Order: sequence, then C-alpha cells, then structure tokens
Amino acid sequence: MSVSYWNDKVVFSPNDINVDAVIIGGGIAGHSAAFWLQKEDPNLKIAILEKHHLGDGATGRNAGFITCGSVEHFNRLVETHGKEMAKEIWDFSEKNLKLIKEHVIKGQKEDIFFEDKGSFSLASEDSELKELQKTAKLMSSMDIEVELIDEKDVASRLGAEGFVGGIKYCDDASVNPILLLSLIRKRIEEGGSNVKFYEHHEVYEVEQKGDLRRVKTNKAHFEASIVIYATNGYSGQLNSYFSDKIFPTRGQILITEPLDKFMEGPCYANFVLDYFRQLPTGELIIGGFRQLQKDAEVGLSDEITDVIQEALEGFLEKHLPKCRNKKITHRWSGVMGFSADGQPMVGALPSDNQVYFLGGFTAHGLGLAFHTGKVLSDLIFGRDIPGFISAKRWN
Repeated sequence: MSVSYWNDKVVFSPNDINVDAVIIGGGIAGHSAAFWLQKEDPNLKIAILEKHHLGDGATGRNAGFITCGSVEHFNRLVETHGKEMAKEIWDFSEKNLKLIKEHVIKGQKEDIFFEDKGSFSLASEDSELKELQKTAKLMSSMDIEVELIDEKDVASRLGAEGFVGGIKYCDDASVNPILLLSLIRKRIEEGGSNVKFYEHHEVYEVEQKGDLRRVKTNKAHFEASIVIYATNGYSGQLNSYFSDKIFPTRGQILITEPLDKFMEGPCYANFVLDYFRQLPTGELIIGGFRQLQKDAEVGLSDEITDVIQEALEGFLEKHLPKCRNKKITHRWSGVMGFSADGQPMVGALPSDNQVYFLGGFTAHGLGLAFHTGKVLSDLIFGRDIPGFISAKRWN
C-alpha cells in the first residue's frame, strides 16, 4: 500500500473527516466489523475505506464456500489442539453460519444464490479415505453431523470419477460472495446512516494525533478514536506486527460455462487443497493446486499461472465428465491471509491499543469473518473473547 506524491490528492488540502471508527478494508471482514459495531451502538460514526471497490480483495475472488471448521480436517484439529478446543473452533464456525442466516439472509436465500446443502471431502486413495472415515467417526462421537459416502455415491450424487469415497459435512453452505457482501451492506444501511463507505481510498499511513488516530488515504484524511485493520492478507503492508503472523497467499480459480445441474453440493479433494462446486445457475467453479507452485503462490501478486490453470482444467477433464470440453469463461486469482497457526486472530496492536484488527482467516473467510466481526466488537466493548482467536496467544 503506497501512494505517490503526485497521486496524493490531499497533499495541498488535508481536510480531515472526523468519525468514531475507521475500518480499513471493504471486504467481508470490514463489513462484519461495521455491522456488529453499529449493532452495539447505532450512534457510532464509522468510515469503511477500500483501496479499490468493495469486495475487490479475497471476498470477491473466492469460490463462495461457507464451510465449518478450519483449513485442516477435524481429526488434525484434535491432534493439534485437543478435543475441547477443536470442538470450540468447529462450533465457532457453525455459529458463523447461523449468525449470517439470522442477521443477514433473513429469508433472502435466492437473492444471493445461497444454498445450505452441506459440503463433501473426497478421497482419491484408500489411505485418504481411511483418514476421512476416522474423522467422521470422531466427529459423530462429538455430535457433529456427518455422512459417509462410497464410490457409487460420489458418482451418482456428485457426477465425479476417480474417487473411492468420502464424507459429507452436513451443515456447510455456499453463496455468491459479492451478493452476500452487498446484503450485509444493506443490513448496515437499514441500521442507520452513520456508516459511510469510501471506495478507491488507498491507505498509506496511520499516525497518532494526540488521543486520536489519523488515517491517511490518497483522497482524504480521517480522524477517529479507533482504527480497525480488516485487511487480512494485506495487513503486513500497513504494519510490521503482522509480518510473522499473517502470510499473503494466492489462490487461483476458473469457471466454466453453465451446465445442466448434476452436483449435490460443494466438494473438497486432495486433503482440502482443491475445491469445486456447481453454482445454482449451472457454472462449475474450481480452485486450488497452489501446492504445485508453493513459492510462487506466496505474496501479493494476483496474476494467474499456466501451471496451476492447466492443473485445474486437467482436474475437470479427469474427474468431472460433464465438464469435458466445456468453455472456460473466467480465470482469476486472489490473495488470502494465512495465519501462523491456521486460526483467525483478533486483537489490538501491542504498540497502540487504539488500533484493532481481525484477519488470518486461512482460506475460510466466508466461514469465519462474520462471527469474528462480532468477537472484535466484544473485545472493543470490554467483553471476554475465545482464547483460540485472541492475538494474545502470540504475546
């Protein structure tokens, strides 16, 4: 995040805009933070700043999965954190979906192409299937609803070949992420007129001004009592605190022309590294394969590469017969924020307790950010927050 002297529109006229809170980042994290802060106090004046257009970052560049848990299978969560914390992490994401349904969707599923049909993890080898079966047994013992499926189920319910079976997570969902973001904004605007959205405002500095904080963009200066970084993978550009905590990681995606409906729900494969789903409108979207170019997929570039795009097409040809020889209409990439331990983080900068943040969603922003925004509001208003999400775990 940098602005040249020549493009800085406020070099000669630095008139400040005064608000109570400035949120940097106009994606689902920033919108969620604004939603819950406004719900806490409708009189708060809040400015949401976005470098490009709202949702231009990872929010508008993902595959639209709203999935429970985290980047790891549940059994690995248990191995790392123990049963109690693993269940807490899973419950947190389940509540995220419940909060979205309750406070955002409110019966408008079709308007945002929302489907809550669950999601599948598929195994191409017996060894992976055994791990998935072990995971399903563990989850069932902890009252998490899952379903085992075999090779025939994969073929009949998902139209996929080359998989020996898998499991279904029954409470997952999918959505058009930009329409979801627009609906969150609508709910914010229904709550009053004190939240303002500023697109094409690139932040290049946050400085202290007495008891206030001044946020400088290429178009204006904003003064507020608190500042919130909702910048996820881009956080390290604003403050070095995030350099060893949130790592920018690129993901690549492509989408086909519309096809006749053949898939029951979204799918993961290859230990959750690859993912695909069919949209309600028929298109098949697929992403992943960053393991093929690990070094190249770390950083802030949003370019696509031949290696990964060809792998995505090859997956369709090999595993999804109804996608063979279909037209690819769009290819894109996006920068996600992977946290150091795979869990999201909420807190205030150790160097400045008036600057807060939320991020590190590790490829699960839609499945975590709305609830994380509520947790941030809890923290700001002095309430306890879960230990696994608190940034104090690194202090």
